[in-house]
Amino acid sequence: MVLGAFLFAVALPKLIEKDWLPYNFYLVSEDQLLMNNDSVSNQEENNLILDSITPISVDIATQVTMIVEDVMPAVVGVENIQTQGFDFWEQAVYDGGTGSGVIYRKDKDHAYVVTNHHVIDGADQIEVILADGSREMAELKGTDLFTDLAVLEIDGTNIDVTIELGDSELTKVGEPVIAIGNPLGLDLSGSVTQGIISGTQRSIPQDFSGDGIADWQADVIQTDAAINPGNSGGALINMSGQLIGINSMKIAESAVEGIGFAIPINEAIPVIQELESTGQMTRAFLGVEAYSLVDVPQVEWRRSLELPTEVEGGIYIQSVEPFSPADYAGLEPYDVIIELDGEPVQTIVDLRKHLYQRKNPGEEMEVSFYREGKEQEVTVELSTQE
Repeated sequence: MVLGAFLFAVALPKLIEKDWLPYNFYLVSEDQLLMNNDSVSNQEENNLILDSITPISVDIATQVTMIVEDVMPAVVGVENIQTQGFDFWEQAVYDGGTGSGVIYRKDKDHAYVVTNHHVIDGADQIEVILADGSREMAELKGTDLFTDLAVLEIDGTNIDVTIELGDSELTKVGEPVIAIGNPLGLDLSGSVTQGIISGTQRSIPQDFSGDGIADWQADVIQTDAAINPGNSGGALINMSGQLIGINSMKIAESAVEGIGFAIPINEAIPVIQELESTGQMTRAFLGVEAYSLVDVPQVEWRRSLELPTEVEGGIYIQSVEPFSPADYAGLEPYDVIIELDGEPVQTIVDLRKHLYQRKNPGEEMEVSFYREGKEQEVTVELSTQE
């Protein structure tokens, strides 16, 4: 018994360690040995388990950590400072919110940060908080409500890293991505979340006026990487460390989880360039106050607007601005526009997208419309929206 105990406790482990035995030993849990007991014998099951065991090697320096290390200095905090009033000693009292931004370009003296319009909206002052915690006062170069983008300029002396721009057109559903930003404020600055591309070319309605009617359809990338308040303006990165989107929106409902959105960088680049150079987006201008036909009771389609039964959608003109392109072309209140340049329009969003994304000031646009039950067509020479 003593000899047997010695062999089991001392000699056998040594033989295993030196790999001098003609067979291998593995440690297998009791739960594994009892799996699928009804379908295979214990001996067969043990062989299946042993055959499936493979050595695992863990490399701490993963691709994600290397990407984050390279990109992190280009992701900054953005603080919106607003004057709320004055205290007893007549000193200004400041308040505001925080978001994120991305340093996308640097010249000799300045660096440029892209963030969201809603992050800096209403700011009296804007500060950019760099990755090392230092702060830089920012100048607002330009902002755009419809694309939810804004460009800031800061001193470039302490800026060493700018982000590399990718191609959002190449993104595929299921592709892994990384989101970097400052969720819930600067206390959690530089937070990193990982997910996949859940969808491309998503159109999300946006209501700017708060009347419950969509004023715009934002074309965005959908991801399940966690994007929370404060992440807005942060970076959506592909596995090459390239910026493919500006994090913007999150559906924050109790029944919804893991749905975030980012502005595709290919959509953002022309807006960023124009905001940086001119301070605003130059868009084509028609000069009408119009509403979607679906907002009008269908009984009025026939009675007041005198539309034929084959008309299923369009936009009706409520008023025409004097001396505008629409006025010069002869458009009138209660005309119902059904086509622009031969393409059907169903809602006011369709009209805006056609004007803002497909037309430039000075170009001509063919407008098909109904007036008093008769279809007509005019050519409008578009001007610049002031």
